[in-house]
Amino acid sequence: MILCTAISHSLCDGIGTAQFLQSWAQTTAKPGAELRVAPYHGHHVLAPRSPPRAAFPHPEFDAPPAREPPSVDDVLAQVLQSQPLVPVSMTFTHAQILHLKRQCVPSLKCTSFEALAPHVWRSWARSLGLPPSLGVKLLFSTNVRRRLSPELPRGYYSNGFVLGCAEAPVWRLVESNPRYGVELVQRTKERVGDGYVRSVVDLLEERRARPDLSASLVILQWSKLGLEELDFGEGKPLHMGPLASEIYCLLLPVVGDLHAFTVLMSVPQGAAEKFEHLLMGDSCAEEVDGGGGRRHYK
Repeated sequence: MILCTAISHSLCDGIGTAQFLQSWAQTTAKPGAELRVAPYHGHHVLAPRSPPRAAFPHPEFDAPPAREPPSVDDVLAQVLQSQPLVPVSMTFTHAQILHLKRQCVPSLKCTSFEALAPHVWRSWARSLGLPPSLGVKLLFSTNVRRRLSPELPRGYYSNGFVLGCAEAPVWRLVESNPRYGVELVQRTKERVGDGYVRSVVDLLEERRARPDLSASLVILQWSKLGLEELDFGEGKPLHMGPLASEIYCLLLPVVGDLHAFTVLMSVPQGAAEKFEHLLMGDSCAEEVDGGGGRRHYK
């Protein structure tokens, strides 16, 4: 059986979607059972202040200034990015994630996401041949349910996240030790507290701003939502993921392996082979050669 869902992001975020699907599965498999997590629909807890006060810088919404005249690098990058997009899917085993972490010299304690996300960002920037001086962004969703004071109620639906934004010029991102990208992601996450979240809400009330996607890679983590554990009474799924991902990079769970991640995204056709090589060939060579890696490229 294939179960397909389409849920508007205006209604809820990934965590809210997971709560709905888990409740649906529970009531299907065990009719009459009390929900493990009761829904909370009080969207007013994230209402803007009066008057709104956007007190923090929010580069995730700021477009970069135009470069005039465009350089040769700019033109080549635009030609590459105008090509048709093709999907690329690659699975990172636990051993490969540990290998990425060991590349942070000197040693740096980090999560699997903090190691993998900047590695994907760096490989993406290198594969597209972007101008060295161009500023690029890594946008990623940050759950704020426990970062607010008071915390959002358990079972909160709607959108309980903000976009974290790491920034770097291309030359610095691609030439630096992997530790550089990891630290950028960690510092970005550390900035997200109660005041920062309230500032985002107020900014959206004032400007109705949209994220800047002109030179940005957006990574969304679906691997910690628990959707690979859904059971409608007939057993757990063999696979969980979207039909396609043409705008965002998704980190998906691997059924049966809690420590593995599948990276799914689309890149320009002319950059796909190089992107795959950079992502899996160089940095994880010792693990792939050992038979641990799985690659899928269309």
